[in-house]
Amino acid sequence: MSTEPSNDPGDPTALPLFAAQAPHGRVRGTFSLRPAAQPSRTPAVLEDARRRHSSPRPAVIPSSAPRPTADSAEIDWSLVRALRTIVAGRLTKDHTKENAQDRNEAGPSAAGDRTAQEQYGRAVIDELLADHTADAVATGGQAWTGAQQARMAQAVFDAVFGLGRLQPLIDDDRVENIFVLGHRKVLLQLVDGTRIGAEPVADSDEELIDFLRFVANRSESNPRPFSEGTPRLHLKLDGGARLAATAWVVSVPTVVIRRHRLSIDSLAAWVDRDCMSPACADFLAAAVRAGWSTVVAGPMSAGKTTLMRALCAQIPPQEAIGTFETEYELFVDQAGRHEVVIDWESRPGMGEIGADGRAAGAFDLDDALVDSFRFALDRQIVGEIRGREVWTMIKAMESGTGSLSTTHASSAEACVHKLVTCAMETGGHVTRDLAMEKLAGCLDVIVQLDRKAVVLPDGTRAMRRWVREVAVVEPGEREKGYALTYLFGPSGNGPALATGVITEACRDLVAHGFDLDAYQAEADAGWSR
Repeated sequence: MSTEPSNDPGDPTALPLFAAQAPHGRVRGTFSLRPAAQPSRTPAVLEDARRRHSSPRPAVIPSSAPRPTADSAEIDWSLVRALRTIVAGRLTKDHTKENAQDRNEAGPSAAGDRTAQEQYGRAVIDELLADHTADAVATGGQAWTGAQQARMAQAVFDAVFGLGRLQPLIDDDRVENIFVLGHRKVLLQLVDGTRIGAEPVADSDEELIDFLRFVANRSESNPRPFSEGTPRLHLKLDGGARLAATAWVVSVPTVVIRRHRLSIDSLAAWVDRDCMSPACADFLAAAVRAGWSTVVAGPMSAGKTTLMRALCAQIPPQEAIGTFETEYELFVDQAGRHEVVIDWESRPGMGEIGADGRAAGAFDLDDALVDSFRFALDRQIVGEIRGREVWTMIKAMESGTGSLSTTHASSAEACVHKLVTCAMETGGHVTRDLAMEKLAGCLDVIVQLDRKAVVLPDGTRAMRRWVREVAVVEPGEREKGYALTYLFGPSGNGPALATGVITEACRDLVAHGFDLDAYQAEADAGWSR
């Protein structure tokens, strides 16, 4: 089969997106790849859009209308896709110019500065839209109104620098989770736990996959593969949201985006929201300051990452911190509480598989942790534990720096078994006894979270999240391998309260601010109720 681009004006492979690439199969976007060839003629998609431009335009939708469904009614998404390709090609081409006469005009100055690159991109978009409008009017079409052109410009900008048709949903503060189940079905989970439908974010499954590839390749520092050979994609999005996508191994391409509404949080805020008791906040703050290693466990969307940020806020400001994540989520450096924060992010690699079974260019959390021992750190924090990265967590905890991590589990007891299972997945050389011995020797505290959608007295719904139990982990009898002491236990649907049962090691936390009298008072009051 020929790999030469088609010369048929109606063939979409004639667009710059497919320049210098094979026209068959699915392809990546051009944002961070080699420059796309400049079109010698107007793309067929633009010609079609200009013909449509001569027909009556729909009424402009008021800007006050809800964003998830309003704006898309008057936007020509085929034109947006064509313009996205041209703008991305221009940015890539100008980025690679080494001897530009005027870098401020040619655009390469934007290569290392996101703000400057976005400003240059807006200028390119405005120029293209002005040319398009002039050509449409010259051929008997109708000029856009100022509001229509502004919306089109924003749609193209979102397609190049943001999440395209998904961007208005991510910008909506009512939304917590976005579910894209194929191109036709989009559901929004709101902050109160309810779900509502939204308009499609693509016109076909192929378009959805193509856009995900474009986004995955857009990062020049850490691009992510997304193909039939690598059918999963995990990304940190601008603003802190997290994207997970999969295709080819499911019936339809599927995307889930989790918006973290509280990028900076504190234990005091957890108490104010009635998610944690005052004594529990006091204990956890002292444990972090004392360098106790802690795992925050709970079901999905229970607030584990949010609580992690609150715990990180208790680390003394003079400490040098290293964070290790598969995708950035903690953003300890952005909180501004610590002068030295070095944030490592793993890189899956995009080259051929080597003799060691790893893709060329891969950089995992274990690589990062080994390197970090030369960076004079006071604390090493390993983010979410879903599988083999548990061994990186154990190494960090064994270094004695007071590591913090999260994982999915239904109880503190289940958390221990989950971590042991993950450790055994690293290879046959890790037995259950070895994994249990390691965990019982280095893990100090498990904080278990829970969540539930509740109806408030005024009839509205809300998603409640709270600390359900806090257990201290110690080595136990040989048969079991560990022992859990529950310092805080369940109290109905409210936050865990002090149990009054405390270990000798916990008394040492008094030197780090733990108020034993307040703890006992909470326990006495709880039992009296």
